Amino acid sequence: MTCLPPAGDSLMQVAQDTVVFIHYTLTDDAGKTIDSSAGGEPLAYLHGNGNLIPGLERALEGKKVGDLVSVRLSPAEGYGEYDQELVQSIPRRALRGIDDVYVGMQLQAQSEYGSRTVVVTDVTDDTVTIDGNHPLAGQHLNFEVRIESVRPATDEEIAHGHVHGAGGYHG
Repeated sequence: MTCLPPAGDSLMQVAQDTVVFIHYTLTDDAGKTIDSSAGGEPLAYLHGNGNLIPGLERALEGKKVGDLVSVRLSPAEGYGEYDQELVQSIPRRALRGIDDVYVGMQLQAQSEYGSRTVVVTDVTDDTVTIDGNHPLAGQHLNFEVRIESVRPATDEEIAHGHVHGAGGYHG
């Protein structure tokens, strides 16, 4: 059984503090699918609250149910430019208590900006190289999006900054 998004106002436009349900496919410049909602539930988000990457949110502004949007985003409009300063080699002994450190492993690191997910990119006997960049940093992103439904957000959703209920957070 498929759970469809609640029927929104088909004339309502995507705007600040609307709940938007979208189906999307994200590809890289070679046409390889990176992520897609095809075959699943649409993604629900609260527009204008930073729930999507900035460039995609801007591209969806003013659209309505049924609209198809194709957009190519630069790294700055997506997950940012690749920042070599977020790559560090640390002494392996700094990871005490973690016995099996391997390339591709994700770790939580504390920085001056709070907790950040880093990925292990190299392991030697003495050092571990970690990368704090988002996996899609530095890449152009190609989105194909269909607006499935748009509705006004509830006061609670606006206060919490995200969608509640079907397709969103619960609680």
